[in-house]
Amino acid sequence: MSDWGPVFISVVLFILLSPGLLFQIPGKHRLVEFGNFQTSGVSIVVHAIIFFGLVALFLVALGVHMFIG
Repeated sequence: MSDWGPVFISVVLFILLSPGLLFQIPGKHRLVEFGNFQTSGVSIVVHAIIFFGLVALFLVALGVHMFIG
């Protein structure tokens, strides 16, 4: 059996935490901007740190597993 938990969690978090798609931290004019479809180097770094923290939380600390088949 294959463990699809890490793949599913990583893809969902990647889509949700893409800078500028749903929100951007920090924004160009405010701390948080929603749906502006723009990005900056600082926001890429901030979103990468948030992504790493959430992936580590879900996969290492909570141990999310999904078995198919």
